[in-house]
Amino acid sequence: MTSRTGFFVLSGVLLLVALVCVGEGVQLIATGKPLGIGIGLCAFVIPVIGVWFLRQTVRFGRASERLARELDAEGGLPVDELRRSKGGRIDRASADAVFARRQAEAEAEPGDWRVWFRLAVAYADAGDTPRARKTMQHAIKLHSTEPARSNA
Repeated sequence: MTSRTGFFVLSGVLLLVALVCVGEGVQLIATGKPLGIGIGLCAFVIPVIGVWFLRQTVRFGRASERLARELDAEGGLPVDELRRSKGGRIDRASADAVFARRQAEAEAEPGDWRVWFRLAVAYADAGDTPRARKTMQHAIKLHSTEPARSNA
């Protein structure tokens, strides 16, 4: 199962759970008892948080894909230069070397979203997903504030 398929399956499950929570919340509020009303109102909060999280994840995915397409069109996507084991696992020392180079590039040009995009990929290759996501969010922010380029 690809990650995209997994995402859609989990999104469907999340939306199903949200509908069940709302249904249960309505039934609890309909009891007319103070405790039931309180729990019923709380049951409405769970789907809101879940749908908000899903929306943020979709927005992040679309924005990072947009940056990848733009970087690919410019010929600036990072090349996979990592050594791998026979089983296909990334060699840690290789990932660390690429990461150090990407980090130096980001420090040299802190306002360029392209180097931050490549640094996010290096973080992901090194297995540091939280920092990869935070760095990609920074690249997205830089891209959104960058003045449009003219094709002249």
